[in-house]
Amino acid sequence: MANSYAIILAGGSGSRLWPLSRTLRPKQLLPLDGEQTLLQQTACRLLKHVDAGCLLTVTHQDHKFEVKGQLAEIDALLPAAVLAEPCARNTLPAIAWAVWEIFKQDPEAMVGVFPSDHAIGDEQSFLSAWRSAELAAAEGYLVLLGITPSEPATGYGYIQPGASLKLDAAANPILNVSSFVEKPDLDNAKRFVESGYLWNSGMFVFRADAFMQMLESHQPDIHRAMTSMQEKSDVEASYDQLPNLSIDYGLAEKADKVAVVPVSMDWSDLGSWESIYQHRAKDESGNITQGDILTLDTQDSLLWSSNGLLATLGVRNIAVIQTADATLICDRSRTEDIKQLVAQVQKTHPHLADTHLTVHRPWGIYRVLEEGPNFKIKCIIVNPGAKLSMQMHKHRSEHWVVVSGTAKITNGTQEIQLEANQSTYIPKTHRHRLENPGHLPLQIIEVQCGEYVGEDDIMRFDDTYDRT
Repeated sequence: MANSYAIILAGGSGSRLWPLSRTLRPKQLLPLDGEQTLLQQTACRLLKHVDAGCLLTVTHQDHKFEVKGQLAEIDALLPAAVLAEPCARNTLPAIAWAVWEIFKQDPEAMVGVFPSDHAIGDEQSFLSAWRSAELAAAEGYLVLLGITPSEPATGYGYIQPGASLKLDAAANPILNVSSFVEKPDLDNAKRFVESGYLWNSGMFVFRADAFMQMLESHQPDIHRAMTSMQEKSDVEASYDQLPNLSIDYGLAEKADKVAVVPVSMDWSDLGSWESIYQHRAKDESGNITQGDILTLDTQDSLLWSSNGLLATLGVRNIAVIQTADATLICDRSRTEDIKQLVAQVQKTHPHLADTHLTVHRPWGIYRVLEEGPNFKIKCIIVNPGAKLSMQMHKHRSEHWVVVSGTAKITNGTQEIQLEANQSTYIPKTHRHRLENPGHLPLQIIEVQCGEYVGEDDIMRFDDTYDRT
């Protein structure tokens, strides 16, 4: 349809995929199912039905620049339509904000809402179900895509379908929704599958004006907040006052006209290491391996290394995830419980729950090479043409050595240019800035020394990325 729009929901932390997924680099920003990240795969899939100018992405403020960077690799138009939530408020406020932006331009727009972290193998079945859902949305329905279950899974919510809407032009059946069911135990899951229930995929289709009417009827506070704000900055300023509600509980379970399009396709929300194990192809021993892996007498295991050799001997039914600074070893049957483990990590080693040693920034990346009391050593890579903020540190000084590329450096009142194998010293409390004026990446080694070397010891005075 000419007025089809799509919204990508790119929030969430993906804590059940720790230690690979972390707060500041969650699973949707990782390549878990191929060379592209899950976000990039989602964008490419949706662009087969909507124009790039009709695709909006909602993410958290902390992920804004990484999301924009990944989307720019797909299409140059996509970064301009990224909405950054200042705080997490579940799916309904995020969707409401994006729909309001669309509604102001096109009240009759057909809007699809899709999580950024799902894997879909059969894209043609997905696109066909989306088009069928738009036919029901044109009649004022809030429409879900319901996945035909392949097993009695306990990790998904279920939808009980009702009578057919009998829209002749639809390629897929469109059914009324009789009820929604939360994640069941195994016995109930078996009963639901036998009774023809569907998995709730979290994918929705509706017309913009119909959504706004439902929002006004069932969540007037959110509706009032959106319609009274004309600029994105208005929404951001009062976002923390919005209720924490999912679209399922806040609208779908309350609205009168709710339908579901059943679709049978290779689908997974990749919500746990076990779901990744079930989704991916296995070798002759039933193993999935990623990275530098050596196995002997190892069966039915998920082995993933993003740093160094991972070798196993005489084990089965385990998941081992190895990163540069943390390793997870667990029975495959317990991967759904990793959230509990991450909660303990958050208390004892909070940095290991939040960041990797390699941290992505809008200007490039830095990697922590060594850290101890009163010192930290980093490798910093600045993209061509990019620059860090003008900044100052109260508790540490810094030594910079250029490894490759050209560095333009502001150091107090001086401005200097350094080439490979040249260095400078930044005393604490000095304003300073690092830029890459060249056409190749700039790489430097930074040695921090001081009574405190935490990342929050920074005062920004000017910043290209509005982080002052």
